[in-house]
Amino acid sequence: MFSKNLAMILSTTLMYSTPLIFTSLGGLFSENAGVVNIGLEGMMTIGAFAGAAAAVMTGNPWIAFLVAGIAGGIFALLHAIATIKFNADHVVSGIAINFLAPGFALFLCRRLFDGSTMTPPMKLTQKMPRPLNGIFPKESFMDIVFNTYATVYIAFALVLLTWFILYKTKLGLRIRAVGEHPKAADTLGINVYKIKYLSVILSGVLAGFGGASMSLAIVSTFRPTLISGQGYIALAAVIFGKWKPQGAMLASLLFGASTGLVVFLGNPSVGFNVSENLLSMVPYLITLIVLILFVGQGNGPAANGQPYEKGER
Repeated sequence: MFSKNLAMILSTTLMYSTPLIFTSLGGLFSENAGVVNIGLEGMMTIGAFAGAAAAVMTGNPWIAFLVAGIAGGIFALLHAIATIKFNADHVVSGIAINFLAPGFALFLCRRLFDGSTMTPPMKLTQKMPRPLNGIFPKESFMDIVFNTYATVYIAFALVLLTWFILYKTKLGLRIRAVGEHPKAADTLGINVYKIKYLSVILSGVLAGFGGASMSLAIVSTFRPTLISGQGYIALAAVIFGKWKPQGAMLASLLFGASTGLVVFLGNPSVGFNVSENLLSMVPYLITLIVLILFVGQGNGPAANGQPYEKGER
């Protein structure tokens, strides 16, 4: 019984960590290029809606997953234009995205699905597949933990890819240079604006993937309260992870584990008699505690959040 309960907690942890991993990796690209992206929450929401709607309409979860990334990227482009071209305050622009994207998702949902605020529930074939289904003995520890959705494995693969890009390629070096000292990068011939735009749009694409991993795998539908602060938790994972891919992944696993524990303890068969409302607070409380204890120790990119004008000294 203990091993089965542990397997259930681990499996739920992996599922709920996945949206945070996708989105925190997006935050890494944006912030390492010097653009604060508070709008990850809104980009996740529009990605969750676009993915669910596309899955219902096309029946193909992979097309839906890509559509979700594109939707997140479009709203990230709006954030990039506001902060890079017009030098708008990064936090204000991000908050605007967090109002605009969910509102637009709700508007489209009502237009496309007969006034409903939710997308229709997906069929099993419209959800993301489980690539390891049938490999392990049914109901075994390995089956419970690893027979999970493809999005989980994609997220962990992207952690490695992100680390490689940021620390082993010229593009990654340029992204970090722009985030640390854009004026110096400019004197070396790096197109600072191009790098910033690319990084912010990529952050939106990854946040869209994070939202889709909720609606296409975990929940199988979109509703307005689906994301409910996951974007902010992902941003906390970026800070707690010290703006590094491996750190963001570990932080996402920590926050995902808190959600996994809540889901497990909320199961009536466990016999843990605590209010569901109190249990639902746990992931957010852990996020606050982590930020209070560790945010002061984090040193982000030096030019993060600072406006840049070409030619200024």
